[in-house]
Order: sequence, then C-alpha cells, then structure tokens
Amino acid sequence: MLPKHNRLRRSRQFSQVYRQGKKAVSAHLIMRVLPLPAAPSESPCIGIVISQKVHKRAVVRNRLKRQVRAALRTLLPRLKPSLWIVINLKPEATQCEYGEFLRELEQLFTKLEVIHGHS
Repeated sequence: MLPKHNRLRRSRQFSQVYRQGKKAVSAHLIMRVLPLPAAPSESPCIGIVISQKVHKRAVVRNRLKRQVRAALRTLLPRLKPSLWIVINLKPEATQCEYGEFLRELEQLFTKLEVIHGHS
C-alpha cells in the first residue's frame, strides 16, 4: 500500500489530472502527470486506475495494482514534489510482471521529466 499522503483520493483530483496533465504512453501503461504550483515540499500523490476491460476478475486486477504499487514504492523517493500522477493499466498489462512495470514506470517518469535529475 502507498502511504496515505501519497494517494489521490478524490474524483475531482483525478478529473483535474485528466484535463490538465501531460500524458505519456508505454506498452502496458498510460501515465498522466500534473505539476502543482503550490507548496514545493508537498510529496507526490498517485492514483492507479484499472478498468474491467483489463480483466473481468477482481482478483487479477488487484494483483496488477499490487505489482504497480510495489514498483512505485521503489521509485517514490526519486520523484519530484508537488505532483499529481494517474496511472492507467492497459489490457495488455495482464501479461506483465513486477520487473516490467518497474522498467516502464521509470521510462514514463523520465519521459515526463518528473524524476530528480531531469529538469
């Protein structure tokens, strides 16, 4: 589980990221990032979205979310502060394992320039 202060929880927040955020796509993930102009010390907030189109069984969807969360936990300290991030999983994500999620997340964060060391 991601810490509570690192989670997007309100649908209003998700809607704002969908409307105003920058988007990047990989083979199994779609990521949207919205930098917040407010307090620069605020930690990033992340939401993970996986629809029934990905898989009908909740057990499978929950397993995929756990794998993505585990990969995010390793990358979280490297993320810039004051970001809202929404990650959507594509139907192809059912074939993915933890290592692939970690690699793709890192690539998307680099592409969107939200990892420390990238301006």
